Amino acid sequence: MIELNKNAPRKVHIIGSVGSGKTTLARNLSTKLNIPHYELDNVVWKRHKTKDIKRTDEERDQHLSAIIQSDAWIVEGAHYNEWVFQSFNNADLIIFLDTDHLKRKYRIVRRFILQLLRIEKSNYRPTFEIFRNMFIWNDNFENRIKPKMLNKLEQYYSKSITLKDNIEIIKYLNSLGQRELNNHTTRLPQN
Repeated sequence: MIELNKNAPRKVHIIGSVGSGKTTLARNLSTKLNIPHYELDNVVWKRHKTKDIKRTDEERDQHLSAIIQSDAWIVEGAHYNEWVFQSFNNADLIIFLDTDHLKRKYRIVRRFILQLLRIEKSNYRPTFEIFRNMFIWNDNFENRIKPKMLNKLEQYYSKSITLKDNIEIIKYLNSLGQRELNNHTTRLPQN
């Protein structure tokens, strides 16, 4: 754990498409900053061994509200709907993972194989239907959601950062212990 200054982010929202690296970044930040992280999919769904049950909109909103009312949190997900914006509003920092579209496709295939082999854990049963849907969700994010999200993030420019690849993500993680975090708008160099 690093020693944090008073300006270090304690409430972080990570958004990006399927396969962008959101969960990995959330886990790494959680460890580095000693902050709990939450997957938005687990806010939407109640996880059960036999079958996941979708929360009602009211339950989902209350669950997310309880998380963001706490002193420190990292929320991550591809969800870009009105109900998520309460997290944007309460975040100290919003990280948009804008990784390459083809790299995300590769990661979807890799993840599916690792899940089938039970090397990688998942919150869902890896089926070919979910595998196919991940490509649809990835394309939908790239073509429909990303332009809207970039427009929305303009409202949060002073507390958002865009990271495009693993090198930028690693640089950002390494920088957390080496500099004051009083200006989250710093854009890391693109490769």
